[in-house]
Amino acid sequence: MNAIRLIVGLGNPGTEHETDRHNAGFWFVDQLAQAHGGSWRTESRFFGEVARIAIDHQDVWLLKPSTYMNRSGQSVSALARFYRITAEALLVAHDELDLPPGAVKLKRGGGSGGHNGLKDITSAMGGPDYWRLRIGIGHPRDLYPGRQVIDFVLARPSRSEQESIDTRMRAALDIIPLLVAGQTERAGQKLHTAPPAG
Repeated sequence: MNAIRLIVGLGNPGTEHETDRHNAGFWFVDQLAQAHGGSWRTESRFFGEVARIAIDHQDVWLLKPSTYMNRSGQSVSALARFYRITAEALLVAHDELDLPPGAVKLKRGGGSGGHNGLKDITSAMGGPDYWRLRIGIGHPRDLYPGRQVIDFVLARPSRSEQESIDTRMRAALDIIPLLVAGQTERAGQKLHTAPPAG
């Protein structure tokens, strides 16, 4: 049973990055903490902000690394080691260029797709065998031809893009109790068959 015990949102720290597309993972765990009454506190030993929530009487840790994206693994592995959480019990929420705004997909394992946060977590955790919640932000080649990827991910989505992302993230919140109960296949089916945002 792959019951999720740690949910990590990826992003860059600082108010200047709060609305960046690259911070979609932070947006998701913020919504999750709010929905379950969690409060964030800075934990220097885990190099990030941590919250603990209870879902169906099961404790779940939430983490926002305060390292920059390409050092996310330092934070994730520190908390995972301390609480003896395996890669199979880890869910990482992150922005995904290869999905349009308003699409969210659940998967386990696989490559990093060029995402520096995933790359560093894979290295720090000793492999890619953890769960990912891929939050679509779209790709500039489709949305803004000629725009560089780095400029795109470090900029704010348009209003319609943000609305689509927010709507879909709310749908993703509904599958978290299933993931915490170890019902990963059912969670994926529920998420992937839900009506698209928008």
